[in-house]
Amino acid sequence: MNLGHAGSGDRRWETDPHGSAPPPRPPFRFGYGTNGLADLRLDDALDLLADLGYDGLGLTLDHMHLDPFAPGLAARTRHIGRRLTALGLGVTIETGARYVLDARRKHGPSLLDPEPDDRARRVDLLLRAVRIAGDLGAHAVHCFSGTLPPGTDPDTAWQRLAETLAPVLDAATAAGVPLAVEPEPGHLLGTLADFHRLRRTLGDPAFLGLTLDIGHCQCLEPLPPADCVRAAAPWLCHVQIEDMRRGVHEHLPFGDGEIDFPPVLAALADTGYRGLTVVELPRHSHAGPHHAETSLPFLHRAAASVRAAGPSGRQPLPASSRTAGLAGEAAGHGTSAGPGTDPAVTPGEPSATPEGSTL
Repeated sequence: MNLGHAGSGDRRWETDPHGSAPPPRPPFRFGYGTNGLADLRLDDALDLLADLGYDGLGLTLDHMHLDPFAPGLAARTRHIGRRLTALGLGVTIETGARYVLDARRKHGPSLLDPEPDDRARRVDLLLRAVRIAGDLGAHAVHCFSGTLPPGTDPDTAWQRLAETLAPVLDAATAAGVPLAVEPEPGHLLGTLADFHRLRRTLGDPAFLGLTLDIGHCQCLEPLPPADCVRAAAPWLCHVQIEDMRRGVHEHLPFGDGEIDFPPVLAALADTGYRGLTVVELPRHSHAGPHHAETSLPFLHRAAASVRAAGPSGRQPLPASSRTAGLAGEAAGHGTSAGPGTDPAVTPGEPSATPEGSTL
């Protein structure tokens, strides 16, 4: 497996100077996140998603779904691999379980914790995730940075992030599975601009990719979601999708937020993205089967409108402007969902507290 197969290609996304026709659009591949089906056994969740017509799933490693620390992991992984093959489902491995490492501290410990032993526990989880991904033929492993620990200055935190990710990237490279870092509102790495900071710090490694959450783009990025997709195209390895409102980090069912989805899907198609686009509703497990059932027809209708419109001819943003639109946010001048409107959200708040996070 290689990075190009997993995401948008081999990073050679430039505007065609000769104006030739864009390549044929790849088919959409929709999945559903198991963190939104936490009340179901994993085997039951797989059956449900296959019966509904999904192409795959985002599998969050957690105590109820392929627990990475419980006995018999290798045998359980082989079982899930056989089920995925039999059902024709693709998979991305996600590592955002709230309490899989610490029963009292959500998403703790993180890659940024002051104690080296605590950081090592998070690294161990990610290494296990890489091995599981390799065994299952997953197209990427998702992770995020964590919030800035109290008393830690940002420069120190960025150094820790780069150092702790190094062995995980080595393992991902050896396994041929991209490590897809997600900008998470409230985390140290909270925006696309932050992803590029990490990428440059690490020397732009081939198997460092991006998880793009479409709702997060609506929440706080300076570009509209469709333009975020185009700007992110060279590094795009995994996509999460849900509705959301500007300035409010709350994952919503489709139609309950502000996002116009056909332009987002058109942008994904234009960039040549071939990975899974996974519905991310982690606080809706109480009605998980219902939302899984209603989400896919919504996405199919949006995709059909894109196909009916035909190729847009728009290319991913050229290299000179891939990150230019993000510079305003990096300087504290975000202007996304409406031109000249600052997001109401303060980066650092929505996910930094248990009561404010939707993850």
